[in-house]
Amino acid sequence: MKVSHDICCYCGGCVGICPQNALELDERVLKVDKNKCVECGLCVKFCPVGALEGERK
Repeated sequence: MKVSHDICCYCGGCVGICPQNALELDERVLKVDKNKCVECGLCVKFCPVGALEGERK
């Protein structure tokens, strides 16, 4: 999972939809725990500004 920080609006929607709790919003930084992320793509589909990018395993 890759985050385009210049595009991200830090709404936190992806954090709430992640079934693995792999995303964390810390002030104005979106962090991805690569050990938890299974690249299901839910956050990519949910992001309103297209700031997340990844591919299914």
